[in-house]
Amino acid sequence: MTTIRRPVVAGMFYPADARELHDMTTRYLGAVDISGKVPKAVIVPHAGYIYSGAVAASAYARLIPARDTIKRVVLLGPAHRVALRGLALPSVDGFQTPLGTVAIDKQAAATISDLPQVSILDEPHALEHSLEVHLPFLQEVLDAFTLVPLVVGEAEAGEVAEVLDRLWGGPETLIVISSDLSHYHDYETARRMDEATSRAIEALRFEDIHYDQACGRNPVSGLLYLARKHGLSASTIDLRNSGDTAGPRDQVVGYGAYVFE
Repeated sequence: MTTIRRPVVAGMFYPADARELHDMTTRYLGAVDISGKVPKAVIVPHAGYIYSGAVAASAYARLIPARDTIKRVVLLGPAHRVALRGLALPSVDGFQTPLGTVAIDKQAAATISDLPQVSILDEPHALEHSLEVHLPFLQEVLDAFTLVPLVVGEAEAGEVAEVLDRLWGGPETLIVISSDLSHYHDYETARRMDEATSRAIEALRFEDIHYDQACGRNPVSGLLYLARKHGLSASTIDLRNSGDTAGPRDQVVGYGAYVFE
């Protein structure tokens, strides 16, 4: 029997109506001037689309030239709802959004299932938004693809990197790391903090990123750890916060988009 993880933040973080969702994502994507190489990996924010959708789109638009090349997406995001040690794979066969269902790449998932830091756990995925919000963008910019979704709890950079290394693949595989930046500081404080985080990401210095700088610190750190090994370079392509997009400036959340080539 096929089991599907249904969307839980449709109608909250993004539209539940397929047409409205398509129109919103394509509007964000259409506003991006596509340039540069197709990235091997991206770091993108996971807030409601009115807050961070335009920032996420700045990275996702760069995938469009490879829409028929990328066949697998390895998607990592932080655990917001369930505390866990290590990384959690779901047991389901697919993740659904209003735009359709994305199949889980069971064969790829099997290649990491023997690692001690990886567990098969559905509970961390059940209410987690940090992965779900990226799927509509991926469905818009890519043709048919499979998914390896991992919720990341307490894990060292090397542990996350070991998982990513096994799944690295070639141009058919895209790595997506989900993370917002600073949370609930005033506008100017957030800008200073987020600029420092961006410099650390560009320098691949995961040691310089702390939990108050990025809620996805652990998956981000794993990517930076591995980017050193693979000789990737990182670039900041958008850096804003909710005070720039759709919120007040007394308490803001930071959003950055980064590409790794």
